[in-house]
Amino acid sequence: MAQRRLLTDEERHVLLGVPTDPDGLVRHYTFTRSDRNFLLTRRGKANQLGFAVQLALLRHPGTTLSYIAGSVAALVAWLATQLEIPQSAFETYQRRPQTMTDHAQILATTLGLRLPNKGDFASMIDAASLAAWGTDRGPMIVKGVIADLRARKIILPTTGVIERVAIAGRARARKRTADALVQGVSPDQITRLDPLLIVDRDLGMTPFGWLKDMPTSPKPDNIRGLIERLRMVRRFAISPDVARQVHEDRFRQLVREGRITDAHQVARYATHRRRAIMVAVLIDLESRLIDGVLDMSDKLIGGMFARARKSKERHYVASTRDVGRLMHLFSATIEALATAHESGRDGFSVVDETVGWTKLQRVRSEVRAFAEFTEEDPLIRASDRYATLRKFAPDIIEALAFKTARSDSPLLAAIRLLKDLNETGQRHIPADAPMPFRKEWAKLVQGGDRPNRRLYETAVFATLRGKLQSGDVWVERSSNYRRFDSYLIAPEAVPSIATELGLPATADIWIAARGRDLDQRLKRFARRLARGDLEGVEWRDDRLHISPVKALTPPAADTLASEITALLPYARITEILHEVNRQTGFAAAFTNLRTGEHCDNENALLAAILADATNLGLTRMAAASQGVTRDQLIWVADAYIRPETYKAALGRIIDAHHRLPVAALWGAGTTSSSDGQFFRSGKRGETAGDINARYGADPGLGFYTHVSDQHAPYNVRVMSATSHEAPYVLDGLLHHGTSLKIDTHYVDTGGASDHVFALCSMLGIRFCPRLRDFPDRKLASIEPVTAYKNLQPLLGRRIRTDVIREHWSDIVRLVASLKAGAVAPSTMLKKLAAYQRQNQLDLALQEIGRIERTLFMLDWLESSDLARSNGSPRAVA
Repeated sequence: MAQRRLLTDEERHVLLGVPTDPDGLVRHYTFTRSDRNFLLTRRGKANQLGFAVQLALLRHPGTTLSYIAGSVAALVAWLATQLEIPQSAFETYQRRPQTMTDHAQILATTLGLRLPNKGDFASMIDAASLAAWGTDRGPMIVKGVIADLRARKIILPTTGVIERVAIAGRARARKRTADALVQGVSPDQITRLDPLLIVDRDLGMTPFGWLKDMPTSPKPDNIRGLIERLRMVRRFAISPDVARQVHEDRFRQLVREGRITDAHQVARYATHRRRAIMVAVLIDLESRLIDGVLDMSDKLIGGMFARARKSKERHYVASTRDVGRLMHLFSATIEALATAHESGRDGFSVVDETVGWTKLQRVRSEVRAFAEFTEEDPLIRASDRYATLRKFAPDIIEALAFKTARSDSPLLAAIRLLKDLNETGQRHIPADAPMPFRKEWAKLVQGGDRPNRRLYETAVFATLRGKLQSGDVWVERSSNYRRFDSYLIAPEAVPSIATELGLPATADIWIAARGRDLDQRLKRFARRLARGDLEGVEWRDDRLHISPVKALTPPAADTLASEITALLPYARITEILHEVNRQTGFAAAFTNLRTGEHCDNENALLAAILADATNLGLTRMAAASQGVTRDQLIWVADAYIRPETYKAALGRIIDAHHRLPVAALWGAGTTSSSDGQFFRSGKRGETAGDINARYGADPGLGFYTHVSDQHAPYNVRVMSATSHEAPYVLDGLLHHGTSLKIDTHYVDTGGASDHVFALCSMLGIRFCPRLRDFPDRKLASIEPVTAYKNLQPLLGRRIRTDVIREHWSDIVRLVASLKAGAVAPSTMLKKLAAYQRQNQLDLALQEIGRIERTLFMLDWLESSDLARSNGSPRAVA
């Protein structure tokens, strides 16, 4: 039977091998004067060199010469040079096993070390189990074992022993996790779990499979289907506190395993493991089902208003000819009245003679209708789809409990009113019903004898949608629609991260420093602009004019690039994948979800990856491949390929590319850019994506990609085709999973916002967007606008420092939470963008962002090199 392996060859060498690079040898094996004196106590050059090698190995990695795996030639060469002893002396030393043993015992005694014994294995497994409590990653578990052995002054055993101990500890950690989850539920709940794995005739499948088979297309029927699943999950009444009994990563792993494993496979698991997976999936399902219901309702309600706006636009376009006719008639009427006024005649008579009173009477109602149409609120047309809203709205307010920070929230009162009306069957809205929406809608709703039910209910759910997006309203057990501050780290964890980022303790300190800088920069820019001292920038005709920057790349460079490309040899994509894997070891990142082991079928793994990359599908990829079957591809794709393993594999490739000397010719890996791309879907339905009118009528998905200055795409994020790009800029900068240290980032206008400006600055990242309509953008100042007389036409409103002061602690907590990885930046930025109230955190961030944007714009205006570096061609205003 083949020995189970926990580490790859590379990981084994890093953790337990002898470094071969010069830096590693210097760091670990440089002897002090006392070390040299100690070595001189041995007689003969061979003994001195061999003694030195054993001393070095006991210090790092912490084992003996007889236990070490792999070659020690690099170490011997380094020590021989350092001690001025011929390297060949070590060959003589190796021919005397007894001397080697005696030296090892002397060194162990001198260093206070001992060899491991049978009694140590139990504590080693305990250490491995502790390290594996939150991870299945082999290197992390082995590090835990090594740390325990070193702490107890025990010489490291062989690599195989350490790996077997780590595997045993991992198995124990898994069992403890399963036991902790199962112990958190009652016996009655446990007895109701197993029937979920038995086929239900009414469902046509097992309840466990039906619960996981969640529809994704936003339809009223699908919302009701999700709510039906949610009710089944809630009947188990498993508290979310059960999940807190185990490590979060372990819990998420059980959830992922439960999601992809069929019911009949789960039924064959050991009892404790099977039940633990089902408990984890049920806890996770409640959150996912709530999010699914709210996501679908968000799209349906948003679609109602989107269709309302499009309907109005189509109506207006279709009536363009009638509008033109009426405007001509109106123009003729004005001319007739002007003629009457100038001649002193009766205006009505002139209008009747030249235009015709009868004609005007005929178009009277038509003109009134057009006037009302132009002022029509989208709520009117959105309520035309009230029948669609009624198909899912009553179920939502019955199944979900909405909460706000205010107990007397008018929105919650309105929701309770609608719930009561649904339960009692009443149709009319009371005259004193709460109006939790804007005044314009309240007037429309109350326009008749009594409030209009269609308008009222549509307005309530549209308002609820906006409040859920911002976090003003939340639902317990939801993941995407939680209370805003629940995404943030605890206040007591903030100061250490803020200090690391260099953020001041108070807003006054920050405002004073930024204010001085901004004031000096604005005044300097005003002076240089007045003197005409700015390359390509001038004030002319009461407007800022910016000349284009000429490209620095000579045509000959483009020609050379084409010639070099033509010299590249033809290679099959499969050969390239194998070669890249040999160089980077990225395939080791694809671990088995259930066991944590690496894939032992490289051909099948790379073929499955290629099937994903080309959208060919597993069946056609199997037909096009030699020696790889469809069953193998299905197994590999199911067990090894998932978003987190793709991310880990990409990290390995980027890190390997970063270490190549040729990569440094392009850049240091500290600068990057990002942009979005739209990819059309080849099908329609639930998985087709969204339609973005900018790219036509076909549905698709957006991909937002970060690329380093070494031309390495180090992060890719899938997003909705209708989403803005700006929220995803920081996702890639903070959570890319590579060793790149990005300090400067470029984007186009789509990736820029004041929020991103603010957060990048506070996170220590220089943000350099390519801004469209640059001359029309306003600068900002902290001092009164009158302090910059020559710049007044270029200045917008003054920075509201009071808002920054009021929310400084919230801003720092948000920034610290993003830095700590507690929440994805895109999640918080989308919530901030959805805020409808004033004087909130989003406004404070906007004010900081306006300051940072102004400083960047001044940099850009004063430096043509910056314009060239971020690829921003200066357009003439």
